[in-house]
Amino acid sequence: EQFNVTSFAATSVAVVSLETFAGMWINVFIVSVICMAWVKKKTLNSNEKILLFLGCSRFLNLCISWVHSFLSIIHPHSLYVHPTLQLFVSIENLLNYSNVWVSAFLCVFYCIKIANFRNSFFVYLKVKIDRMVPWLLLGSVLFSLVIGIVVYNVTDKALCTNLNFTCQGCIWKASIRIEEHFFPIFFITGFGFVTSFMAATFSTLLLLFSLWRHKRNMQTNSMKDLSMDAHIKAMKSILSFFIMYSINFVCLILTLSYLSRRQSYVNCLISIFLYAFPGFHSILLIFSNPKLEKKMLGILSRMNCKVCIR
Repeated sequence: EQFNVTSFAATSVAVVSLETFAGMWINVFIVSVICMAWVKKKTLNSNEKILLFLGCSRFLNLCISWVHSFLSIIHPHSLYVHPTLQLFVSIENLLNYSNVWVSAFLCVFYCIKIANFRNSFFVYLKVKIDRMVPWLLLGSVLFSLVIGIVVYNVTDKALCTNLNFTCQGCIWKASIRIEEHFFPIFFITGFGFVTSFMAATFSTLLLLFSLWRHKRNMQTNSMKDLSMDAHIKAMKSILSFFIMYSINFVCLILTLSYLSRRQSYVNCLISIFLYAFPGFHSILLIFSNPKLEKKMLGILSRMNCKVCIR
């Protein structure tokens, strides 16, 4: 049984590593294309600002999380050199929280930009949203930074209280009951995840309703099929994103539930889904953006040509 658990853990590490490097490459592609456009145009629109921020934070999150996971398997004692573990946990929470919130905000942004409602508050948001984007991104960074600081302090206090010191106090050996010390973090993080998920859900439903109503009006008025296809494609993209976001939300909640339990199979499966989300969602963002899609297809066609020549 121990051999099976070890074998499954090794397989999951290999899968997670592949997902990590694929997700990093995809997000580097998004950041590179947007930065090149920034250099040419000397400015960025609101959608590009959100994608640039999301690409950078996802790249950093994948890097930090993978290094943490790799060290915890290959050389776990290195994590108990003060303050290595505290820094890893706090930075991961900071970046993860930021990713979740900006992903939800991207859904809200698309809803405000694309949906068509006559409500006065909705019209006001549609007019002001471009000015609000930089401040909302800054707010998400500051709020995530506060979460990271709180996580660092709680983790440091728990370790200092519950660790046995060796090697003149430089290296620690953990003997912590997680649920006793980290319940406030679980509550705050869970509340943040639930709030962002509700914002994404509400925005998705509003946007789907608006697109469905617009599609029905076009059918009634016998509009062009090309416009109809565009709206159907938009509805499919939004629905795909929402399904992926829902799976990611469930995995995040399960992470909080199973963190204090030593169930290797469950934790490995959750990790596989969590590491897959940044890459798959970024692919959806690429193929829902004409500029990014054109660049990606151009790169893939060149790679295909080189393979055929060889």
